[in-house]
Amino acid sequence: MAGVLSSLRYLFADILGDDDCTRPFLPEGLPGAAVPIVRDGIDLLMDYQGPSYAQLYVDRIKRFVGRADVGSELLGRIARLLAQRMAYEDPIRSAQLKLAELGSGPARLSEPKRFRVDELVGALPETAGDPLFVVCEKLGWLHRQVAMRFPARSRTGVRCLRLGAGLRRWRLFSVRYGEERAWVERWLHMISRCLDKQPASTAAVVETATMVQGYGDEYRHGIADWHAVIDGLAKPTFDGALPLADLAGAIGEARAAAMPDPRQVALKRTIARIRARALAVESDLNAAE
Repeated sequence: MAGVLSSLRYLFADILGDDDCTRPFLPEGLPGAAVPIVRDGIDLLMDYQGPSYAQLYVDRIKRFVGRADVGSELLGRIARLLAQRMAYEDPIRSAQLKLAELGSGPARLSEPKRFRVDELVGALPETAGDPLFVVCEKLGWLHRQVAMRFPARSRTGVRCLRLGAGLRRWRLFSVRYGEERAWVERWLHMISRCLDKQPASTAAVVETATMVQGYGDEYRHGIADWHAVIDGLAKPTFDGALPLADLAGAIGEARAAAMPDPRQVALKRTIARIRARALAVESDLNAAE
């Protein structure tokens, strides 16, 4: 109940324009080359969710600022991809972007966006979303696509867009936000582990964030492929269970095999081949000793 009341306060504060939070400052010690990237990230997330969310972005960036093994180029890439992922696309964001078009001229007629039912339910607060997940799963609706238009050519359409965009405060209590938060934290954790265990492959681990894009089936396929690569190659390497001398090369090979296939046949086959090859090399080395 406290979460729902808090959401309502945030919602009405958003509609009324009442926001007493301040814009976060850039992290101290941020390299000059990374300053415009982080500043753009703050701007994006201020618009996407608000000051507190932008501050979370800054706090996440701080984990890598000042590390001797993180150069300005790598830090800038982490910052750029982190901002893009934190501004994940959902129906609320689509309404925000459509409203932004109105400020730059007449709104264009665009194709409807096809969100999956589990994405629409996931945009709700957990207290409402969880029961709906159960119902939709029983009915077999979770993977169904729903075409949504975001009209801005009539007063009614604009009002609907404003209402949809004003619901952004619900994100922080939604099922989808919990999933995204867990994914981002795991990605950052894998970057930190790679810096400690196999620094030469860190850039490849950072770039795995580009596997997760868009919405609908594209998003679901991407995040499933990402977990397959991390669970099959990166994590066991960091744990010492898989002797991969070139993790970056293995990730590149696996990513090249990834296809929009919900069964992940080619990807799983490639990961299995990489693992078998690495274990065979280790076995040969042990036998030679």
